[in-house]
Amino acid sequence: MLKIILLLIISMVSCCQESEPRRPINKQKQIFLKESAKRNKSKINIEQNLFKQAIKKDTNLKFNSSSKGFWYAYKKKGRSPAVRPIKGDRVTFKYRIEDLNQNLLYDEEKLGIVSFHVDQEDLIPALREGVKYLTGGDVAVFLFPSYLCYGYQGDGEKIGINQPLRFTIEMLKIEKKNYR
Repeated sequence: MLKIILLLIISMVSCCQESEPRRPINKQKQIFLKESAKRNKSKINIEQNLFKQAIKKDTNLKFNSSSKGFWYAYKKKGRSPAVRPIKGDRVTFKYRIEDLNQNLLYDEEKLGIVSFHVDQEDLIPALREGVKYLTGGDVAVFLFPSYLCYGYQGDGEKIGINQPLRFTIEMLKIEKKNYR
């Protein structure tokens, strides 16, 4: 009986000791992640400088910056009431894609009219975020960083790797979700 009690006490003491955290075995992974973050920050800075140059050239529009890292300017304001879409609303729009020098890559005919439910369907992040700044009838120009567009892969045709883009989006219709 004494042996059992002694064994119980020893096991309880050894269980209550703090365990020492393990250190990473692969330090190369940490170095890779730090270098990758540094490259991404540098790429973002370069793209923001390209946006500033494009904005200086386009004196007809007044661009605003967004919290998501893109710039936007209204070419035409739509009709009242000015209600922006929210999650679940169905939006219908057409758009065109240009490079930052305003060279046309894809026009509205090639891309067609797009209709989707906001924040509920898969679409490139640039379009998902851009439509949230529009009301019915608005036409706006967006300068999107590459990470919101086609990223490190491009589209395999006209859009290059890590290419920031200029989108012109025209909001055709917003159908509000029925909230009950």
